[in-house]
Amino acid sequence: MVNTGKIAKQLNRLIFSILLSGYKRCKPDWYKPFREQRHHSLWLITKGSGEVTMDGTKYKLSPGKLVVFKPGMICEKRTSSSNPLEFYFVRFTYAVAYEEKQNWHFESPDSTAFPLQGVFSITNSGNMIHELDHIQQLSQRRGPTVAMRRKLHFQELLLMIVQDFRSQKIAGNSTMAIDTTIDYIVTNYHVHMTLTDLAKMAGLSTSHYARLFKEYVGYSPIDYLTHVRIDRAKELLAISDFRIKEISQSVGYQDELYFSRIFKRIVGVSPTQFSDNHKTISSAMKK
Repeated sequence: MVNTGKIAKQLNRLIFSILLSGYKRCKPDWYKPFREQRHHSLWLITKGSGEVTMDGTKYKLSPGKLVVFKPGMICEKRTSSSNPLEFYFVRFTYAVAYEEKQNWHFESPDSTAFPLQGVFSITNSGNMIHELDHIQQLSQRRGPTVAMRRKLHFQELLLMIVQDFRSQKIAGNSTMAIDTTIDYIVTNYHVHMTLTDLAKMAGLSTSHYARLFKEYVGYSPIDYLTHVRIDRAKELLAISDFRIKEISQSVGYQDELYFSRIFKRIVGVSPTQFSDNHKTISSAMKK
């Protein structure tokens, strides 16, 4: 089962380089015998039928199928002679680069597997085709701004894929209910609320709501609330002269010491240190 929250978190830690992209119209006799894949690549099937065998598992291909290859896979590919395949393709590479607790982390792709591989069904491929068409058109041009736009369209494509997986897993009414509680959290983060309160608001049992929320967002409901509160506290610490106690209370924590422990666990430094660091930066910029 696809865990969309986990996939989104992993994708958000990657930076990409597009190696090759285009649109393939297969001839009736198109066939690629078993061989090892050398690159990460994805296909979105738009027309025709065929099949692909990936590490011994055979998949049928038809419009709306997303195929994700990884280096080292042993694959065989063929089209139907009477209904040849057509598909968009993107070949890419990536590295890991992300900030966490005010520290940057860098890793090679060898240390982190790409979170998608295999064949998936896409329910709404229209917008994805639009992004792939942009990527294909931009691949015929050169320049740093073109390269930036190509990467942005690719990231938008990946976001659409995650959103499509999410919509397949969660029924429409449940999706709306979770969105409603997210809006409530963002607007009322300073108010005391419990998991039970949020589940009642969504009209779901506590356990069902908690499971769907984590699949949808990637955080548990209470973790999400905590991060929203801490993000707001970071803003206030950076731009205001409020005392720590005042900021703590304004984001929903009456106990200043508890707030400080939560803040340090998430951010990596104490609220006081965070404030000093950002005030120092602001002062230096004004000089």
